[in-house]
Amino acid sequence: MSGKLYVVGTPIGNLEDFSPRAIRVLGEVDFIAAEDTRVTVKLLNHFNIHKPMVAYFEHNKKERGNVVLERILAGESCAIVTDAGMPAISDPGEDLIREAHQNGIPVESVPGPTAFATALALSGMNSGRFCFEGFLSVNKPQRIKHLNEVKSERRTMIFYEAPHKLIRTLNDMLDAFGDRNIAIVREITKIHETVMRTSLSKAIDFYKTNEPRGEYVLIIEGASEQTKVYTLDDAVRLAKRLSDEGMSASNAAKEAAVTTGIKKSDIYKQMLI
Repeated sequence: MSGKLYVVGTPIGNLEDFSPRAIRVLGEVDFIAAEDTRVTVKLLNHFNIHKPMVAYFEHNKKERGNVVLERILAGESCAIVTDAGMPAISDPGEDLIREAHQNGIPVESVPGPTAFATALALSGMNSGRFCFEGFLSVNKPQRIKHLNEVKSERRTMIFYEAPHKLIRTLNDMLDAFGDRNIAIVREITKIHETVMRTSLSKAIDFYKTNEPRGEYVLIIEGASEQTKVYTLDDAVRLAKRLSDEGMSASNAAKEAAVTTGIKKSDIYKQMLI
């Protein structure tokens, strides 16, 4: 008889948010599949929980996932946890949970905090309809493509971002979306929790003189009925910035053309003036 996989939410900052049920489940399972055992052991020690752990993360998920599933199928119970928040939300736990279902393993939820939902609630932005877009790619063309795919999205959009990539992402969003309203939420449930409601252009100006710190959730208003109309100057500005970041002039003009709808040839010619 197989065991069970528990999907356990962990605090996103404040340990007081860890539920009594989550503490009980982690204390009862046979082992824990953790994104980073060095992070999880601190949580376990705080609550005096002593259980063996298996490291399960993006780069070992296939090999280690098979090990976890074999142990559960043999009758052991396992709790999967991420460093912070709910497993499977922008997290490799999604694969393990899917494979557990495919193998007939019972999966049980032990809910906990989730950064994107908490940030949306804090932001005061329209929450009637929203979409979660997660992290943008570090690959420039893929990142631009992603933003272009959602620039006409009418729902509120939610993104995660790391501090060292924040300014670049805000610039890319300004190029793709125009100067929309944004709520920038950081360090949720921690001492320095903040919510900044502003525009994309003002946010860029702010972070030019204020170094980004902490983990960020970006809440972007959806597109209005009137779609932004780009000028040739807008397109050239975007292309020149892409070129300054290392892209060839030709590819920069091509990417700017995709974003703005302005002809690549017109952008390229203006870039050379």
